[in-house]
Amino acid sequence: MELILKQDVENLGFKDDVVTVKNGYGRNFLIPQGQAVMATASAKKVLAENLKQRAYKEKKVIDEATKVADALKALDIKIAAKVGSGDKLFGSVGNIDIAEALEKQGHTIDKKFITAATIKRTGKYNAVIRLHRSVTVDLPFEVVAQAN
Repeated sequence: MELILKQDVENLGFKDDVVTVKNGYGRNFLIPQGQAVMATASAKKVLAENLKQRAYKEKKVIDEATKVADALKALDIKIAAKVGSGDKLFGSVGNIDIAEALEKQGHTIDKKFITAATIKRTGKYNAVIRLHRSVTVDLPFEVVAQAN
């Protein structure tokens, strides 16, 4: 079953992508949830026209996302966390902590656009931040022991 996505669907595609899914997934979940519509010939023509009109606006958005990506690459982020014996953390460091550290640096990034493994030790790590469907940035950061 071919569908046109009306919004980003994790592990499937982005808004306005034409995707092929199993009939049950499309009919019972995506369409009733308002996340997709059937990809008929007329719907595809409307989509092509909309994409053509949006291409110019999209270029501005990509340029801005690239500027933000360059600014993020220049940051030196250290996240302080409580540490037990050795270099093990009490708890863990995740996307929320990275988003808060970026907020302190003056960059507001939603935590759902940050991808990082759950970190349980001090050290240097990388997070991937998706600013746009075609602009992602690797953000190196360091988890350090919190001063008591």
